[in-house]
Amino acid sequence: MKRKTVLITGSSRGIGAEIARHFAENGYNVVINYFQSKDKAMALLEEITQKGANAIAVYADIRQEKDVQNLFDTATKTFGHIDVLVNNAGIALTKLVFDCTTEEFDNLFFTNIKGNFMMTRLVVPQMLSNGGGKIINISSIWGQTGGAMEALYSSTKGAIISFTKALAKEYALSNITVNTIAPGVIDTDMIRSVHTDEEVEMVKEFIPMNKIAHPKEVATMALFLASDKANYITGQVLGVNGGMYI
Repeated sequence: MKRKTVLITGSSRGIGAEIARHFAENGYNVVINYFQSKDKAMALLEEITQKGANAIAVYADIRQEKDVQNLFDTATKTFGHIDVLVNNAGIALTKLVFDCTTEEFDNLFFTNIKGNFMMTRLVVPQMLSNGGGKIINISSIWGQTGGAMEALYSSTKGAIISFTKALAKEYALSNITVNTIAPGVIDTDMIRSVHTDEEVEMVKEFIPMNKIAHPKEVATMALFLASDKANYITGQVLGVNGGMYI
């Protein structure tokens, strides 16, 4: 049976790295993408290839069109096709909106939504030629509810949700499913970079399950959405949030 290929943007650490591990363990060719965390990407590559997976790690600044094109070209040259695209790359910002700069606005939107668009635009024609595919976008609970002091971040994640729903309608008849995972509070470097340990612990009070999730909770959902079991699911926002948004 031919191995399927998954490309995961921003997959050197956190949620992206855990998604890479889960897909590798389930027989996929894995394309790891990194930007600033080369050492972590190479360590992840070694980890999953030692377990028998086929994988490569490719540098790409997801904000730059030439880098996105090279990521796509390298993945296709190596494995011949991309069956699953996980648009995971993203950055956060915690600031009052009047303290935010236009440079920060551009950086957030270029990373969180423009990169998503550019990667999707390249992959869709190939999926059409191959008779279908799976696109999984990583949003956030703040894209659904909005987060105080995270207006710009919330806006980008809301845009991902709208993009997902529209894209799902465009390609529903072409056997391409498009879904979004909206994580709640996940224990990653991103969360720890914008919140203190004490703040993260305090958040538990607002989560009905009273715990912070591990990235594997998101990875499990991504793997399900990529499987044949999810062939009739498209245009959906799947929350992984411990009941935080009910």
